[in-house]
Amino acid sequence: MDEVRSNNNVVYRCTYHVVWCPKYRRPVITGEIDTRLKQIIREVCAERDAPLAELDTTPDHVHLLVTCDPQFGIHRLVKLIKGRSSRLLRAEFPTLRSRLPTLWTNSYFVATVGDATPEAVKRYVENQRNA
Repeated sequence: MDEVRSNNNVVYRCTYHVVWCPKYRRPVITGEIDTRLKQIIREVCAERDAPLAELDTTPDHVHLLVTCDPQFGIHRLVKLIKGRSSRLLRAEFPTLRSRLPTLWTNSYFVATVGDATPEAVKRYVENQRNA
């Protein structure tokens, strides 16, 4: 995870901690929805060559620890993940359409890993379930 990556123009090591919630912070990320959401997130990250170090969910929020090409931008990656997961999950699980006008809030939290080691952030994300 802590590896240096490159594209045609940039050599980078950009790891981000990203968190977002369902609309109204409804506890809908459970069971089959949770399983399918994780599959969609992994697919989008693989398509964009954005390695996932950690992916964890609780019923009311999603945590990612992901590396992203700075020229593509973390904002575009999050938009892709939230857009595709909302569209697919609402199509596959009609209960989400009846409970929520949209699946996700418009906002999200993002921070660079910075001085914290990816392992420390990974432990933090893993421990959120126990908090």
